[in-house]
Amino acid sequence: MPTGALDAAAVARAIARLTPEDAIVVDEALTASQTLQAALAHARPHDHLPLTGGAIGDGLPTTVGAAVAAPGRKVVCAQADGSGAYTMQALWTMARERLDATVVVFANRSYAILNIEVDRVGAALGAKGRALLDLHNPELNWTRIAADMGVEASRATTAEQFVQQFQSAMVGHGPRLIEAVI
Repeated sequence: MPTGALDAAAVARAIARLTPEDAIVVDEALTASQTLQAALAHARPHDHLPLTGGAIGDGLPTTVGAAVAAPGRKVVCAQADGSGAYTMQALWTMARERLDATVVVFANRSYAILNIEVDRVGAALGAKGRALLDLHNPELNWTRIAADMGVEASRATTAEQFVQQFQSAMVGHGPRLIEAVI
């Protein structure tokens, strides 16, 4: 189990180690997806639903769909914070329907994938343009957002906290959100 500082690799290792067999893993971790996929290669057998195409924002709705389609299976959503903001109302559906889904928000406080895409096309953004891709002002508080939508939520800032919270979610039932501040 990872210990110490919380980063994408620590979150990915804990998810891979603690996710039960036959789970469904929805992957919209974006800039952390490659790390997550490498860790999941060593996990118990599961179904993996990665991001499709170049669109972002489908992680939370896909989680709802997976949990409705397979009510006897644990669903884990690895969700980037920026793209999760596009469809956060799916949390309300998870609560309303009591879906057995655990959402892990990789909270890097940035539209990091969009920064990468801007760089790939060679666009020159000034300070105001780059500020549009920063999620600090105001900062999304995923634990409050989830709680306000009826989903149990917690925040982890260390690997030990994340392991404890994720382990609890895997043995519990119902919707849960863990904001992993990376």
